[in-house]
Amino acid sequence: MQYLSPMPLNFEFALLSLAAWLVGLSKGGLPTIGMLAVPVLSLMMPPMQAAVLLLPIYILSDMVGIYLYRKAFSAAHLRILIPAGLAGIGVGWATASFISDAGLALLIGLIGIGFCLNSWLRTSSAQQVQTPHTGWGRFWGALSGFTSFVSHAGGPPFQVYMLPQKLPKLVFAGTSTLFFAVVNAAKLVPYQFIRPYSSESLHQAAWLVPAALLGTVMGAWLTRRLADAWFFRLVQIGLFIVSLKLVWSALPALF
Repeated sequence: MQYLSPMPLNFEFALLSLAAWLVGLSKGGLPTIGMLAVPVLSLMMPPMQAAVLLLPIYILSDMVGIYLYRKAFSAAHLRILIPAGLAGIGVGWATASFISDAGLALLIGLIGIGFCLNSWLRTSSAQQVQTPHTGWGRFWGALSGFTSFVSHAGGPPFQVYMLPQKLPKLVFAGTSTLFFAVVNAAKLVPYQFIRPYSSESLHQAAWLVPAALLGTVMGAWLTRRLADAWFFRLVQIGLFIVSLKLVWSALPALF
């Protein structure tokens, strides 16, 4: 991608800013929305290049999100999820050259679609509130770290585990923000080895900071004002749409 001019007011910059804004919204407490950022940038660059370019934006937005949700998170869940997520990153790094992006996207998409359909087709009386489970938490946390490393697609596995816990809205958002803050920070060194950051890519990322910060503040504002029922409904709808998109994108490459 070409070096951005001092005043990059063009379609390319508009897409970059949109992607950064989506990342910010997700870090402000609207999960899944951030997963749309890589597909948006894939309109003009390879997905892996988009993932690497966005990582500094993720990390900066994470710092704001940590401050916004510093008092609203589940420590019990984070104690299970964070070590598992870091292990998943390690597996992703070790197998980066062997991973089929299309196959992984298909798997993530099918998991998300299956979870949503199961939730919607069951009667509400049959849905029991689940409590933290070490085994399942480690499995889904590791899968989330793995898929996040490959394509910033850690949201669906995380939500498959966390949504049935039925945490309060802000605690759910804060737990997501803190978990992915650690995961994203841990990806920085492996990404540097796979595709080293240049002054040009960092300069491009710097132009996106205002859009990311605006998105983070807007995401937190919306999260606090949405009714709990609508918040989790929108999370599930977002998960379903993104999962469909992942499956749709993967199928042509596999068949």
